[in-house]
Amino acid sequence: MMNVCVVGLGKVGLPLAVQYASRGLTVAGCDANADRVAQINAGVCPIAGEAGLEEGLASAIAAGTLRATTDTAAAVAASDVAVIIVPVGLTDDRAPDFTNLDAAVESIRQGLRPGTLIIVETTVPVGTTRGRVGAALAGVDDVRLAASPERLTTGRIFQDLTSYPKIVGALDEPSWAQAEAFYKAALEAPAIMRVPDPETAEFAKLAEGIYRDVNIALAGELARYADTVGVDVAEVIRAANSQPYAHLHQPGVGVGGHCLPVYPHFLPREAGLVLPAAARAANDAMAAYGVARLERALGSLRDATVLVLGVSYRSNVKEAAHSSALLLVEALRARGAKALVHDPLFSGDELRGLGLQPVASLPQPGVDAIIVQAWHSEYRDLDFTSFAGCRALLDGRNVLNRSAVEAAGMQYVGIGR
Repeated sequence: MMNVCVVGLGKVGLPLAVQYASRGLTVAGCDANADRVAQINAGVCPIAGEAGLEEGLASAIAAGTLRATTDTAAAVAASDVAVIIVPVGLTDDRAPDFTNLDAAVESIRQGLRPGTLIIVETTVPVGTTRGRVGAALAGVDDVRLAASPERLTTGRIFQDLTSYPKIVGALDEPSWAQAEAFYKAALEAPAIMRVPDPETAEFAKLAEGIYRDVNIALAGELARYADTVGVDVAEVIRAANSQPYAHLHQPGVGVGGHCLPVYPHFLPREAGLVLPAAARAANDAMAAYGVARLERALGSLRDATVLVLGVSYRSNVKEAAHSSALLLVEALRARGAKALVHDPLFSGDELRGLGLQPVASLPQPGVDAIIVQAWHSEYRDLDFTSFAGCRALLDGRNVLNRSAVEAAGMQYVGIGR
């Protein structure tokens, strides 16, 4: 029986731990948050909105194949494999923030035995697995080390685990053999894809994320041009993508989340790469562009009340990291507007904690304009005619029917529409 330690029980780490346990592995999940550990051990799922997680966790706890602990060193000491999946975000000056990773590695080092495999599933700058994690563990004999960045989307993690090849870049042959055996036992992935080294695996994850960020930025730039020539960019993209070499994404009021806004900053500034930085700036500028479009529609935003629907960076996922909603509110306030927000996935206190002014229910009276930022399922049946006096709607995700909005007495404003 293989014993596995998962270090970090967040939105990706906990589903991974449940997945490994579902395959019959004995799993210890480690987290510094004692309350979260207690919840998990009681079979209570601390993460909402992840399909299959609540049921999978309850089953694993009942079967005794998963337990949670705050003692990472002890868990590692009893494990054959330790998977690191703690967040690496950005500092205030947009440099990689290794605080959580360094703490996790130090706890692992304290319990590490010779022959234990350490896998870095966290998305990290190129060279981190070997140069930072490996260097920190160098005092332990026979350390096995590999990078295998997660390739998952919250809300559909278990589906994604069966859909994509698992990329693995190992430090050496013993590390590869152990990593391959582990993932074959732990996953139902269509393939275990070996790449030459940890650096290749790390770079592959950054490359696929940055590709999307650049593609979305291009779509946004094309949308801005479409606005100047009076062409519907949705029709342009539909037509262009009928050719097999075109894969244009959809424009909107920005890109949020833990991934796409972060990965370009993992590339060293001294590398001088132009496109990733330019795309990041272009995507961050789309919120202000959308607000400027709305301002032109209304004539002025000064003293106007604008309601932003959806604070999450993505529909139906409770996560506000780098959300475009924050940039929209900032742009509205800069133009003298009163910005209100609504999101059924967040409590009022959670939204106020983000510096936002929430409304508890819809429709909200006295609103001059609406911005659709995240098109949650709860909004699909929203009756826009109930917003008496509302003059304009900015369709920030190009998801609404123009005729329906105009029939409600509002001016429709799209991105490239």
